[in-house]
Amino acid sequence: MTQIAETPATVASPQHTLERAVAHLKSLQEAGGWWKGELETNVTMDAEDLLLREFLGIRTAAETEQAARWIRSQQREDGTWATFYGGPGELSTTIEAWVALRLAGDSPDAPHMRAAQEFVLASGGLEGSRVFTRIWLALFGLWSWDDLPNMPPELIFLPSWFPLNVYDWGCWARQTVVPLTIVATLRPVRPLPFGVDELRTGKRPKQTITPWTWSGAFHYLDKALHTYAKLPVKPLRGLAMKQAAEWILARQEADGSWGGIQPPWVYSLLALHLLGYSMEHPAIRAGLEGLEGFIIREETPDGVVRRLEACQSPVWDTGLAVTALRDAGVPDDDPAVLKAADWLLGEEIRATGDWSVRRPATPPGGWAFEFANDVYPDTDDTAEVVLALRRAAHPDQPRLKDAIDRAVTWLQGMQSADGGWGAFDADNTRTLTTQLPFCDFGAVIDPPSADVTAHVVEMLAVEGLAGTRECRRGVRWLLRAQEKDGSWFGRWGANHLYGTGAAVPALVAAGVPPTAPEIRRAVAWLAGHQNADGGWGEDLRSYRDPEWIGVGASTASQTAWALMALLAAGERGSSTVERGVRWLAETQREDGGWDEPQFTGTGFPGDFYINYHLYRLVFPISALGRYVEGS
Repeated sequence: MTQIAETPATVASPQHTLERAVAHLKSLQEAGGWWKGELETNVTMDAEDLLLREFLGIRTAAETEQAARWIRSQQREDGTWATFYGGPGELSTTIEAWVALRLAGDSPDAPHMRAAQEFVLASGGLEGSRVFTRIWLALFGLWSWDDLPNMPPELIFLPSWFPLNVYDWGCWARQTVVPLTIVATLRPVRPLPFGVDELRTGKRPKQTITPWTWSGAFHYLDKALHTYAKLPVKPLRGLAMKQAAEWILARQEADGSWGGIQPPWVYSLLALHLLGYSMEHPAIRAGLEGLEGFIIREETPDGVVRRLEACQSPVWDTGLAVTALRDAGVPDDDPAVLKAADWLLGEEIRATGDWSVRRPATPPGGWAFEFANDVYPDTDDTAEVVLALRRAAHPDQPRLKDAIDRAVTWLQGMQSADGGWGAFDADNTRTLTTQLPFCDFGAVIDPPSADVTAHVVEMLAVEGLAGTRECRRGVRWLLRAQEKDGSWFGRWGANHLYGTGAAVPALVAAGVPPTAPEIRRAVAWLAGHQNADGGWGEDLRSYRDPEWIGVGASTASQTAWALMALLAAGERGSSTVERGVRWLAETQREDGGWDEPQFTGTGFPGDFYINYHLYRLVFPISALGRYVEGS
């Protein structure tokens, strides 16, 4: 007898699904008016936090036990640690987790440690790990400083027009590189009571030196820099270290962080400490105290676990939450909307930062990602906040208008020469930096991307500026950036679903008709990548393997991105949209949210990924709201 698959007896209507989601989102708003979902990454953060505290001599037994418990809980059955949910084991992450657990007292002969060791050896051992991992090992005498790329602090003297100056790096990279030049110059070693020979293959890393290329030239330059570092007299070095320290101190944020993100925060603390700043110095004390605000502790059946957020995203989350509520039909004077708008206005940045090196004539205005980041506003947050604020009936309309006007002017000034927008800087496109031996992990420059450009273009169009030169150039940039298959690459979200979900609504808002060939190709791509269950998903492996583009288990956030693009393209009522809406209704939890263990945010394509815990709620609300309100 043929078995018929069971389906839910009743599926909530889109309206009911939306109402439950809105109620859940409102319940998560903080008293101060903001939203902040957890920003989940991987155990590299926790391993390096323990290593930092060990190096500084402040590691406690309680911190170690709680962090180690978390790290162990994230190990998979094959003995590895991954950089995203469901992803493959990652060599450097597994090495750092193994070392952290050894620091916590785990025996190398324990089954979980042996399983990790077997993976590391089979994957190339310590010798195959990334530069950052080997820097951590070198700090404890587990790797030779001589075998690491040299980054001289004299970089700080290079003018902004000269190749390889610090402003050629993306903001996150320059804030990391400057303190690392100090650490790598001082070459400290503080031995641990254990070694890592279990993870060595004994093989020298393979080096392919290609003559007459930049990478080949930088290989020989690195050798010359190592020789220079050994000279007894280096007249500029002391001055360079002093200027680098001043550069670092000038960029510490009010919460004690550097850029509100883990890498520059950690390396800045190390650099200042090695330069002789005491643990009681205000900068170091603030830095360490600030880290506490990024730590999440949870009770589990096995005891308390402790994990570290790599960053926090309250401005971004709040802007998206306001947009979601308004998409859902929540009134513009609703208390939740007004409280959020008031908080966002208080977060406006009126000071200049590193972005002004390339745009000195552009007046400041805009928003950053984090609670306390006055040095690095970004175009993506600024565009989304403007879109949100424009839809709030804030009682102080002159204040609202002035903030929006400043942001629009700043965004127009931050357009790159090719017509697109990068996230933090304009014209941060010199690829020479990427050829340095040091740069084997993460994006180190900030060129324009489709998702950021789309958000700015959409904002300009909503502001009635679709006919301006800036918006028209942005539209042309987006049309040129469309992939041959009809999708757009997503720099800050996973991946082509994110890029396409941003580009299509922006282009339509800016006046490109839904019937245009570019829009129809995008619609066809989305329809062709819908999963059998009606949802959409894209695995993060798509950043390295084209076979994964548009392919993956359905998720709430990625399904919402696809639906927002399709609705903007006039596809409401199509079977593709109806099946996507039904998937959201069928998979909603009783509390109004959705489960989404998958990581759908991107830090560095191919290397570092994020699970924004609020994505699974705000984007489905926007998609369902646009569906219901457009009916």
